[in-house]
Order: sequence, then structure tokens, then C-alpha cells
Amino acid sequence: MTALYDAIAARPRMAALLGALCIAFSGIFYRYADVSPSTVTVFRCLYGLPVLVLVAWLEHRRYGPLPARAIRLAVVAGVFFAGDLLTWHHAVDAVGAGLATVLGNLQVLVVGFVAWAVFGERPPRPVIAATPIVLAGAVLISGVVGSGAYGANPPLGVGLGLLTALCYAGYLLIIRRGTHDLRRPAGPVAVSTASTMVVAIVAGAIVGDLDPVPAWPSHGWLALLGLTSQSIGYLLISMSLPRLPAALVSIILLVQPVATVLLARVLLAEAPSVFQVAGVALIIGGIAVATLPVGRLRDRAREALA
Repeated sequence: MTALYDAIAARPRMAALLGALCIAFSGIFYRYADVSPSTVTVFRCLYGLPVLVLVAWLEHRRYGPLPARAIRLAVVAGVFFAGDLLTWHHAVDAVGAGLATVLGNLQVLVVGFVAWAVFGERPPRPVIAATPIVLAGAVLISGVVGSGAYGANPPLGVGLGLLTALCYAGYLLIIRRGTHDLRRPAGPVAVSTASTMVVAIVAGAIVGDLDPVPAWPSHGWLALLGLTSQSIGYLLISMSLPRLPAALVSIILLVQPVATVLLARVLLAEAPSVFQVAGVALIIGGIAVATLPVGRLRDRAREALA
């Protein structure tokens, strides 16, 4: 455990970038697995849990047990994360892995507005300024402008993508309120992942799209998805980001949707229309406006040139 933390502390930029790239493959592996949204949600959690539980156990030995409040909130957060994954996998089916991933990253803006509505925390001005930009991007991705939009049902994909962002915002807000102990990120994530798996099993049983025994090679892709995106990717990011400047964090996190769009084009032959590509650019640009500390960067540039 100590060696892992030391390695990440020594190279937090590389660790965060590797984590973002692990998550960027989520949609790709899902399409390769060719299973239902409920099935992939259950099994990515199942295969991701052993790594998370191991790291959480090491954290427990070193720092003691998690507070009861943190465990309770992690269970609730897992319900929201189940909503995030289930809707996102449906969005991938509707509009493709690349575009669905870009839409899911709108949680950066949604978190600010949800926190405003629930906790009275007014979002920063850059978040408010970026909102019309990303909404215009979502309209372009939906295919209502122009022709030749990619996806089985782009408008539905956009709606599901926005719902994905809302569910993920709920997950982030709840799990952050559960614990502020940056020394042990795996414990709450392991609890929420187990909660997500249980919710997905129930949802799959109700909907009737849960396959209890996926065939090979689907099982292999699900295992790879669970190990990379569900466990290793999130652990690398959660351990490394507190050690990095905010501006660099924002840039690294933007790597994930951009990488997924490029990977989906190469590996899945996804070909969004010109208008949808413009929508991607608007959304990623809007997220950059909302997250990058432009004023601070400008001041530092002026100081360097002075």
C-alpha cells in the first residue's frame, strides 16, 4: 500500500493520465462485450470489486475503519452510480460510445447546479457562462440540426446522456460528503460499487435484460472493463488528483472524452456527422471554460513575461 502511494506521489501526472485513459476505454469494451446494459453494469462491478476491496482492506489496516456515516452515504451514492452506468450504457447504444462519453462528462456543470439547488452553493461564474455553450453542443449531437447524424437514436442518446450526467453528479456530491479523508479513497468506492452491483441486479431482474452467465469472449471484455475502468482507473485518478494543480487536473480529465471519441472512430468505426463533431467541440470547450482557472493562468503568464 505504501509503495503504491509513493509511486503515485512521485508521478501523479502520469498516474492521473493513465487513469483517464483506462476510463476512456469503457465504452469500447462495452461495445465489444455485446451484452445488455444491466449485465455489463453488474459484471463490471463484480470484476472491479476484488481490486477495490483489497486496497480498501489495506487502507483499513493502516488508518482504521471508515466512519459509519461514510459507509451509509457510500451505499446511497452507489444507487446514483447505478443510475449513471445504466443510463450511460443505454446512451452508448443510442448514439455511440464516443458521443455518449462526451455527454456523460457534462456532470462537471450539473454538479454545480445540483449543489446550488440542494445545498445553496451558487456555482462559479465560469460554470454559468459555459452552460449555453454545452447546451448548444448537446443540440448539435442530437442530430436535430443537419443530416447524417450518427447513432440509432441520437435525440434519445442525448436525453440519456444528460440523465447520466445528473446521476453522476448525485454520486459525486453524496460520496464527497461522506468522507474528506484523502488517504483512503478505495473504501467508499468499494462500498458504492457493491451497492451499484446490487441495484443493477434488481433493475435487470425487473426489466428482464440481465444475463446471469455471459458467454465468452464477452466475459473477457467484462473482466477487462471491471479491472481497468471500474477499479484501476478510478483508483489512479482519486489518488493522484489531490496532488496536482487544479488547472492540470482539468486538462487531464478532458483527455478522457477526447480519447474515447478518437478510440471509437478507430476501433468501432463510429463516424459522427460534421454537426455532431461541432457539438463535441462545443461541449469540451464549455467544460474547459467551466473548469480551467483561466484568470489564474493569465496572471501567471503575465508574471512569467514580466
